[in-house]
Amino acid sequence: MRFLSQPATDLTYSDVFLVPSRSNVTSRLDVDLSSGDGTGTTIPLVVANMTAVSGKRMAETVARRGGLAILPQDVPHDVLGDVVKWVKMRDTLFETPLIMTPSDIVVDAVHLLPKRAHNAVVVVADGVFVGVVRGADTEGVDRFASLASVMRTNVVTLDAAPFDAVRADADAGTISPKAAKADMDRVLRDAFAVLDGAGTDFAPVLRRGAVVGALTRTGSLRSTIYQPAVDAQDRLRIGVAVGINGDVLAKAAALLDYGVDALVVDTAHGHQEKMLEAVRAVRTLNPGVPVAAGNVVSADGVRDLVEAGADILKVGVGPGAMCTTRMMTAVGRPQFSAVLECSAMAAELGAHVWADGGVRYPRDVALALAAGASAVMIGSWFAGTFESPGDIQTDASGRRYKESFGMASARAVQNRTSGDEAFERARKGLFEEGISTSKMYLDPARPGVEDLLDMITAGLRSSFTYAGARSLASFRERAIVGVQSAAGYEEGRPLAQSW
Repeated sequence: MRFLSQPATDLTYSDVFLVPSRSNVTSRLDVDLSSGDGTGTTIPLVVANMTAVSGKRMAETVARRGGLAILPQDVPHDVLGDVVKWVKMRDTLFETPLIMTPSDIVVDAVHLLPKRAHNAVVVVADGVFVGVVRGADTEGVDRFASLASVMRTNVVTLDAAPFDAVRADADAGTISPKAAKADMDRVLRDAFAVLDGAGTDFAPVLRRGAVVGALTRTGSLRSTIYQPAVDAQDRLRIGVAVGINGDVLAKAAALLDYGVDALVVDTAHGHQEKMLEAVRAVRTLNPGVPVAAGNVVSADGVRDLVEAGADILKVGVGPGAMCTTRMMTAVGRPQFSAVLECSAMAAELGAHVWADGGVRYPRDVALALAAGASAVMIGSWFAGTFESPGDIQTDASGRRYKESFGMASARAVQNRTSGDEAFERARKGLFEEGISTSKMYLDPARPGVEDLLDMITAGLRSSFTYAGARSLASFRERAIVGVQSAAGYEEGRPLAQSW
């Protein structure tokens, strides 16, 4: 990356822009978005380890599209083990449907339907598929009626056999990976044609009558574009965070036993002795998976954490939507400059950087990658989606939202210190550097995290083509960045209505 002219101050994402270059990249689909940082991701996006953002549904969905979710440190360890196991058991192609029985009642289905973007429940009796309940089927009916009385039985289903055949050929090595992808794309095209011809956007996938997953019309398209992030056993990848207090060694060892694919040693101020001790402790385990640590915003912080054993540095202090650190303490750094300096030092040391926080638009993600990040960590942007933990609520105007909160807020501190005595919990609660509750509205046009992934990666692919880059490494090398005024930034914003 190079600047058109050297800036005189530190910069954040809205202060800069990318200049188009001569390009021979003719298609967005010619672009490889793999991160190359050892995490196995095929798109450079990581879900932040925030309680209101990252859970099992988020982890499953994002990994299926090539990203990586990091579970937060304040989840009990036995629960973390269950979630990791659950995610590892998910299908890499089919969605996990909600399954209920004919004797279950409508009100229970109503509560579960918002947990899936496709708004459907699959009804199974004695292990065999019998019907589907959609959101519309639960309207205007007795809330305590059985699902048997409202379910649709004459619905489109898909046979798993064609998908299984391609997978079997790939596993046996009788066809090349390229040929296997081409064959699977043809099967997905056929599935799309079935759904499109029937005028439906959802179908259960059956194997000899048993439900093995679900596929949506849009999902069949996505599966021809995205490649899942999988481990050596072809299972979806997932990461988990640990803090720097308590028995870090034992916690990290337990997570590795669960089969996590990345460990994130996490605290707000990553350039401190306790963090260095924690990273050194984790490294003694010879984890065999990438170890990320942070957060830092300087080359010195990167150098010290890499020397302690970190493979990836989380960069960002104060740019997050739920974070009040800069207003409370004056500590932090404009994010673009922080990522730029930290990435340069990380590259010298053979390490990588995750740009953590401050992204509001796809342009910001592209700029973070141009500055040298191998991936961008997203939190609040993903909080207002079907897949984030928590229940959907509705405000007075009828808009749907989920609650989000910062991981240094009083609410998060209470969660992490639930085992402490009352006095200590109350005292720790006095030190707050984050918003304890915020409404994150679901975008009616993009209510699911996959919708946001589509928007972000579409923007990234276009950014790469403008730069003439086919890979992330090439994009970093070819990117040309200019500095703009606030008026320049405003000029690039679209208008919702005419002036």
